[in-house]
Amino acid sequence: MTRFSLAVHGGAGTINKATLTPELEVRYHEGLRTALRAGHAILKDGGSAMDAVTAAVCALEDEPLFNAGRGAVFTSEGVQEMDAAVMDGKTREAGAVGGIFGPRNPILAARAVMESTEHVMLIGPNALQVARNADLPFEEAPYFFTQSRWDALQSTLAMRATGQVDDDPARRHGTVGAVACDAQGNLAAATSTGGMTAKAPGRIGDTPIIGAGTYADNKTCAVSGTGHGEVFIRFTAAAEIAARMRHAGESLETAATHVVMEDLGKNDGSGGLIAVDAQGHIVMPFNCEGMYRGMVNENADFETFIYSEAGQVET
Repeated sequence: MTRFSLAVHGGAGTINKATLTPELEVRYHEGLRTALRAGHAILKDGGSAMDAVTAAVCALEDEPLFNAGRGAVFTSEGVQEMDAAVMDGKTREAGAVGGIFGPRNPILAARAVMESTEHVMLIGPNALQVARNADLPFEEAPYFFTQSRWDALQSTLAMRATGQVDDDPARRHGTVGAVACDAQGNLAAATSTGGMTAKAPGRIGDTPIIGAGTYADNKTCAVSGTGHGEVFIRFTAAAEIAARMRHAGESLETAATHVVMEDLGKNDGSGGLIAVDAQGHIVMPFNCEGMYRGMVNENADFETFIYSEAGQVET
């Protein structure tokens, strides 16, 4: 049997055991499994890694529990601005959108930029026009709205008004993503996010910045990150993993662990990432309380996790 693998994440550092009820945990696990099933269905039929990660992220964007697409957080002005990116490890082609609102699945808008323009990243009206030209579905504001995200914005704004500083990572980040190695050994990565609760309008995080929150190269690895985006950008987190593999000969596990625990962890870079190499090996390190994540391989071994270290079945 030809080997292939897929990993997904639904955000890191946004997890508080005190408030995550057993019922909510079940919903998160099912949301991750839905995404894994979507990507696995493509890979088992010989489909491409790019198609698999796109399908998986679309499923996560459609699930309002996660901070991407439907259920994205709000800016300080009470609007939703979404970022997304894809990268193909075979060709090193990439597409990204920043600060958009309207497309039901921002990840499809990012892929449209990659496939139908000569550019890597688009923002503003032209990014939306590319999505329209690709006949992507659009939605109005009520579709994307969730009460929990609105309440989180009001809470954050109230704290700011009194001069309080909240270090809760849940207010700083939350992202979804997928990485895959298909049966041909090609890699791909896809990442999508609503950003930070009460972020400044126009703020762009690491998700659409190739080499920071999203990266793929068949010679090394595919990476999708989730965490304090500004730190991921400053340390070019995703590309650093590939660089350590390429230039220092490190394994995927060694390189990814160093970046997450040392480069990010020691510099206020709360978060984590998922990564896969061209042999289908998956790693999912994080330096915070938990990370919604899961993986599946050619044997249809579905595993999802929230708190425990990767490798322990928690379903």
